[in-house]
Amino acid sequence: EVELVESGGGLVQPGGSLRLSCAASGFTLSSYWMYWVRQAPGKGLEWVSTISSGGTTLCAASVRDRFTISRDNAKNTVYLQMNSLKPEDTAVYYCVRSPDPYAGSWLPAPMTKDFGYWGQGTQVTVSS
Repeated sequence: EVELVESGGGLVQPGGSLRLSCAASGFTLSSYWMYWVRQAPGKGLEWVSTISSGGTTLCAASVRDRFTISRDNAKNTVYLQMNSLKPEDTAVYYCVRSPDPYAGSWLPAPMTKDFGYWGQGTQVTVSS
């Protein structure tokens, strides 16, 4: 059974850093495109970053040069390293898997929870 479990969220001051983890089970992580998606309070889902099955990465302009997506295939885990955090980064962060192996898209489409598989999310709060 496919399962994605996010962890690593918490309260951090502006300018601080957090590292989110997504532990995957029920499938081979390296065969799929993986995504981080976030939802700020009162707002819709926002794509954050992608790592392809081949290991190529892409981030949204709002987090580029601050966030880095990566994976450890041996641990079947995806990470999101978040640096220079801003209050507007406050959101629930979700780990998402593409619906099918190898064939993926750089942005989840549609941008809803009908796309692929989703974890339960982890809360990130950036505040003084």
